[in-house]
Amino acid sequence: MYTRPFPGRPRPGVALRALALPLAALLALSACSSGSATSSPGSAARAELAALPKATPSALAPYYGQKLTWRSCGVPGFECATMKAPLDYAHPGAGDVRLAVSRKKATGPGKRLGSLLVNPGGPGASAVGYLQAYAGVGYPAQVRARYDMVAVDPRGVARSEPVECLDGRAMDAYTQTDTTPDDRRETGELVDTFKEFAEACGAHTPKLLRHVSTVEAARDMDILRAALGDRRLSYVGASYGTLLGATYAGLFPKRVGRLVLDGALDPSLSARRLNLEQTGGFETAFRSFAKDCVRRRDCPLGTKVNEVGPRLKAFFTRLDQHPIPTGDADGRKLGEALATTGVIAAMYDESTWEQLREALTAAIKDKDGAGLLALSDSYYERDPDGRYANLMSANAAVNCLDLPPAFATPEQVEKALPSFEKASPVFGEGLAWAALNCAYWPVKPAGEPHRIEAKGAAPIVVVGTTRDPATPYRWARSLSRQLASARLLTYVGDGHTAYGRGSSCIDSTINAYLLHGTPPAAKKRCS
Repeated sequence: MYTRPFPGRPRPGVALRALALPLAALLALSACSSGSATSSPGSAARAELAALPKATPSALAPYYGQKLTWRSCGVPGFECATMKAPLDYAHPGAGDVRLAVSRKKATGPGKRLGSLLVNPGGPGASAVGYLQAYAGVGYPAQVRARYDMVAVDPRGVARSEPVECLDGRAMDAYTQTDTTPDDRRETGELVDTFKEFAEACGAHTPKLLRHVSTVEAARDMDILRAALGDRRLSYVGASYGTLLGATYAGLFPKRVGRLVLDGALDPSLSARRLNLEQTGGFETAFRSFAKDCVRRRDCPLGTKVNEVGPRLKAFFTRLDQHPIPTGDADGRKLGEALATTGVIAAMYDESTWEQLREALTAAIKDKDGAGLLALSDSYYERDPDGRYANLMSANAAVNCLDLPPAFATPEQVEKALPSFEKASPVFGEGLAWAALNCAYWPVKPAGEPHRIEAKGAAPIVVVGTTRDPATPYRWARSLSRQLASARLLTYVGDGHTAYGRGSSCIDSTINAYLLHGTPPAAKKRCS
């Protein structure tokens, strides 16, 4: 599964804020990195993430004692540095991984509160890019005044020794692969595509691929905390970033400062359960879009709510047989796969619904797929020159290492199709098949689903949005019940994540926590 809050790289028409990739959706983006330590695909975990010893092992002392050398980034107001972490924490002498770090110092006035680490999710989204494009300039002024704003690209992501798989042309083919196979031949083609992607990842970064887990990334964050000179870690994580933050709290509960986990993941669920529930989350968001669409004169999908889903599904089916032109310089046409991705991309933020209506109108009425292709390209982080960020590669690498695969065989997918299609008649089939990708991963999973309690941690704020497409609200409720010191803050509304999305209630509550350490009242709800 895939989540991606990402304010730092806005999609067309979307404000700079957190975005999360849909779990199973879209080929490389599959089983979300959290889960439940159980062999049953659908049950919740009983195992708990254990805290690490308080004392730093002597073998890690050189990493914890390193001094960061800050230099200009070429971005006004920001500094950059390179931090070392052990490639393998079990064998610290086996080599290093170099991680890109950036910061913007507190601007004042007011007493400096330390560093505030931020992460936009993914897994695979660049935290450094997010900091420099959004958090470091767009977070509330009073927060930026008191904190040094800091980000580190997790291992395998963006500037931190990125996982590499396919080149641009191969990625173009990959993103256009049919994820709703109609027969055995098409099923075989989909399986071959997943295998080719996995083999390419294994060939290009074989050692790193074994060491990009969420646990390792969370341990890297503690080394960064020490290198920054902070006694405790203060952190805002969105979407998958909530899993990173919760994992840090579970490993280092006594080093937790002020943690905000916005758009929470539930680490106690299996990959299959996560994919299924996220599928339902996208259906919830789509129903909200449908209700809004039929109230507009330019809705291309009908005038009644119950018409919207079937008409969109019929449109996807037509594209499966007859892709339409897009005017793309590389000759790409809009088929079912790219169109579905474009629609899903617009579910993350209700401010994109107008753009989606226009794109669907052009595609359905004028057979012009350019608008939906643009939404899809922004989702996949493909630039106009045909180059892709390593988002999809890193996403698969982390997810497939963190949890056992949602499905091991095509037959398992076929058996699960009714439940996925029930969860979402429009998106269910494609999301179920997309969750097969980790079955062919060249590295065995290192993690299992588990609960995170973080006993002894300072108060942690967990934020959930009631109609969040990528991280369903029930996940925030579940994580808040697991974390011993959590306070659940609820945003009643649409879109993925809540902080910085226009609710003065949410923003003022989180700001008060970050600035004064005051957690929200129990069961506080905002709209």
